[in-house]
Amino acid sequence: MSSIVIDQGIVHYETYGSGKPVLLLHGWLGSWELWRNTIEVLGGRGGGFRIYALDFWGFGESDDKRRVSFAVDDFIKLVNQFMERLGIVRAPLVGHSMGGTVSLGVALDYPRQVSKVMVVGSPINGQSLYPLLKLSGHRIIGHLFRGKIGYPLFKTGMRVYAELMAKDAEGVWRMLIRDTDQTTAQSFFESISTLHRTDLRPRLHEIQVPVTGLYGKKDVIVDPGQHKVLAEGVSHAKILLRPDSGHFTMLDEPDFFVQAVREFLLSEGDTPQE
Repeated sequence: MSSIVIDQGIVHYETYGSGKPVLLLHGWLGSWELWRNTIEVLGGRGGGFRIYALDFWGFGESDDKRRVSFAVDDFIKLVNQFMERLGIVRAPLVGHSMGGTVSLGVALDYPRQVSKVMVVGSPINGQSLYPLLKLSGHRIIGHLFRGKIGYPLFKTGMRVYAELMAKDAEGVWRMLIRDTDQTTAQSFFESISTLHRTDLRPRLHEIQVPVTGLYGKKDVIVDPGQHKVLAEGVSHAKILLRPDSGHFTMLDEPDFFVQAVREFLLSEGDTPQE
């Protein structure tokens, strides 16, 4: 386990492998654990990449005690400071859900730090979130969901909803609850609330680096039609639409996912280092 101190708190991250740096950014109610298989394959012997998987403030093992805000813009700044502190001059970003939205935000606000972006099931316009997530962004509802009485009901509801989320419903539910247990009420509702209000469409045309969007047609968290929004805003974007995947393509189709990420990393002249 590794961590660094940046301006507004302690950031936990896991790193593995050697070669060109790659940053993996998790989604709402997630942590670096989502990327475990991806890290092991791409960072393993012969993988050719040094993988960094971060925990956003308020999630996983990152310290949120000094935080007063858990907005998407804060996570964009976190990535910028993380790269500066570790001396990572420029790197590809791979983000799932909220992490993909953050990745695009970093490419817009700190373009010199980003060589390419891959988003997985990510909202370009926060209005594309499905009702349960929008509801979670209200302060009163967020506190209710994370309260002593409401949280058991939330966990039960998530178990039912997990049947629609992924092929391995039990596994996804356990992963989400484990990571949700580590959040506070504030980080729980504020992060999804600001994601709901985020709209990258007006600035997408500014992105010049290669972009890949991977979406599952069975996604019940983010409207999979967001792949069209991404393609309209970034004319050079490559879109991968998977008919049998939901929100968690890395879990529904792990072999395909790792291969897709590897092809993304090797595209446009990038080659791994041994």
